[in-house]
Amino acid sequence: MSRLLIRNARLVNEGQEFDADLLVANGRIEKIAASIEGQNATVEIDAQGQWLLPGMIDDQVHFREPGAPDKGSFYSESRAAVAGGITSFMDMPNTQPATLTLEALADKKRRAALHSVANYGFHFGVSNDNLDTVAALDPREVAGVKVFMGASTGNMLVDDPRILEQLFAEVPTILLAHCEHTPSIQANERRLRGRFGDHIPAVAHPLIRDAEACYRSSSLAVDLAHRHGTRLHVLHLTSARELVLFEDKPLAEKRITAEVCLHHLLFDDHDYARLGHQIKCNPAIKSRADRNALRLALLSNRLDVIGSDHAPHTWAQKQQPYREAPSGLPLVQHAMPALLELVADGLLPLATLVEKTSHRVADLFAIPDRGYLREGYWADLVLIKPEPHGKPVSSQPILARCGWTPFAERSFRHSVSTTLVSGHLAWHDERVHDSCQGLPLHFLR
Repeated sequence: MSRLLIRNARLVNEGQEFDADLLVANGRIEKIAASIEGQNATVEIDAQGQWLLPGMIDDQVHFREPGAPDKGSFYSESRAAVAGGITSFMDMPNTQPATLTLEALADKKRRAALHSVANYGFHFGVSNDNLDTVAALDPREVAGVKVFMGASTGNMLVDDPRILEQLFAEVPTILLAHCEHTPSIQANERRLRGRFGDHIPAVAHPLIRDAEACYRSSSLAVDLAHRHGTRLHVLHLTSARELVLFEDKPLAEKRITAEVCLHHLLFDDHDYARLGHQIKCNPAIKSRADRNALRLALLSNRLDVIGSDHAPHTWAQKQQPYREAPSGLPLVQHAMPALLELVADGLLPLATLVEKTSHRVADLFAIPDRGYLREGYWADLVLIKPEPHGKPVSSQPILARCGWTPFAERSFRHSVSTTLVSGHLAWHDERVHDSCQGLPLHFLR
């Protein structure tokens, strides 16, 4: 039985910070104590006062497998994820083929079991013609069910009111919604094309996918959930206006919850001039006022979890004109260091960051024995090292297959020194340990 001992760490867990040692045995946390001696550990790590956190559980990634090997795979993107402090991920269904059948779901689970160094789970997709399959799903087999209530690729846009009513009434588990109002987006784009012709600038993206388009769709989703008693989770909120739709109360008292993504907390519309299509994403990064409202909402229970929405595209694809340049950006490799900038700036307590990247995600998706530093729980752990002079992002190779990051010009004041996935070293001493094999997430429903 392998045993790993972390000494002299500063644990951050369930609203508390304290100094302790932590012993891992057979993949799980065996003991947390002020001092642990005489354990004959196979591996010992002296944390030297570094923060020890439960690993981030990312509820929204697009790892591009199957169907887009030039953009990413479970192997490449999970390696980037553990370098960024993510120990578990939940992959979205808009792959090629889309995850709209049980066969496609089984294929993705098989692929991840072979190649992922992080723990993994999968969301099931909704189209206009697979509602019977969705209604019959075993809630324990999927992380959630994802509906695109806005522009999407392939046949995954669901905007027929009758189908939406049926979906919200019959979905057997948590329903995740991407909310944008397609007719509003189309009207805005026609207006901007009248102004700019075929040369729409990147800065126009939040004018096309504006706050009104988001609110019209998210308010519809919330209304449907109220009427049908649906367990609804609205993904990647981007606007101050939408925040009024969600209640500031404990997670256990909610049936409607909301997520915010790290790029909507760290960028705003001023960044388009510098980064262009690198930060083009759906829904769009909006105004500085919207960004600041999202940051403030994290201090309450109005926003429940933080995800990445990691969605890589090749550099060449991102250099295309506005209408051809795809939406999405690679984020997992720098997830925790980027979010810790909010802590360093005094905008977010560290305990709150841990709560919304780990504790609440595990609770929201009913993932047993993960997301906390507790004896008996799986050892999904991250050591965070301070970087007093700032660590340039450019000093570290990009592990995501696309080979670029929107953070290339930044330096972060913290880095991930070690990541353990289910008790095994996945990232340590600036390298990925490919011998680590992630485990399937279980959902206790």
